[in-house]
Amino acid sequence: MNKSLALIVAMALSSVASVASAQVETATKEAAKATSETAKEAGDSAKAAVESQPKKAVDKTKAKAHKANAHQHAHAAGDATKDAVK
Repeated sequence: MNKSLALIVAMALSSVASVASAQVETATKEAAKATSETAKEAGDSAKAAVESQPKKAVDKTKAKAHKANAHQHAHAAGDATKDAVK
């Protein structure tokens, strides 16, 4: 995913349109947010694996929320990338 994003960023910067540049910036930010949420999900999942029941349920719920946020940010990054290529 990172290589294709870098390629799209390079293509968009070679075109001079300022709107495309703004969309690329949005795509990059959303991709970074998705990566951050995925890392948080992994951390909460690992934490839940070693904890007792009350805290385990809380961390599993947090991990699911991070997963949903990561999916949302990845989708937004894909949409912004498509808009930048237009």
